[in-house]
Amino acid sequence: MSEIVSSPFVIEMRGVQVAAMRDPSLTLLEDVNWSVSSGEFWVVAGPQHSGKSDLLLHAAGLMTPVAGNCRVFGCETDAFGEAQLADRLRVGFVFADGKLFSQLTIAENVALPLRYQENLTAAADRAVDVLLELLELTPFAGATPANVAVNWRRRAALARALILQPELLLLDNPLGGLDGRHRNWLLQFLDQLWHGHEHFGGRPMTLVVTTGDLRAWQNPRRKFAVLDGKTFSALGSWAGVEANRSHMVKELLAEPAGTTN
Repeated sequence: MSEIVSSPFVIEMRGVQVAAMRDPSLTLLEDVNWSVSSGEFWVVAGPQHSGKSDLLLHAAGLMTPVAGNCRVFGCETDAFGEAQLADRLRVGFVFADGKLFSQLTIAENVALPLRYQENLTAAADRAVDVLLELLELTPFAGATPANVAVNWRRRAALARALILQPELLLLDNPLGGLDGRHRNWLLQFLDQLWHGHEHFGGRPMTLVVTTGDLRAWQNPRRKFAVLDGKTFSALGSWAGVEANRSHMVKELLAEPAGTTN
């Protein structure tokens, strides 16, 4: 078991080989070298089945690499167990499909991490209520996920990831399936988290998102990476995206077929 080491990075990958979660014999990415510093906002783009979700699971410590080293908050992820619980709780993860529990209400889904980690006191109940209000979910608090539209289910999954106030937030394809209003709301809300939302004490949050469409994430202060074949390529700022001439980057910047102005 590896020990926690002092590291200036929130996420650090060196020579990482990423296998598919559903088929560990299938290699999706090779020799990934990537460092994420505190307070950065990274956008990792790639086509479907390129390994975006699997890479994000590695970055969260939910999967361990086939080869190479991956550290989260200085801890090797192959040692990311109960002894490292405090560091694990510094990480929030939002799955692409939300993965809400169908038998629980929206409020109960949001409260679930608190149930696992601490007794649900009146103060904890209040924390859930405040977060539901912040994400405009209060009207759906008593509903089960099946009775809530996908836009609101996605917000509920985000609320659940935020209830323990993580320092690192990872979101897998967060804009997928959202309509224009909810896409705009989410983009603005994530920027508020990145810069330091008052609800979370004004502390800037480190964010990593995945996407199949780079256009929505344009921002000169964000950092970008692209998955192409089995290669992870860090492009740097948006200027690096615009300067890149690879076929894959052009595809990720292209208007969807049938789009009209």
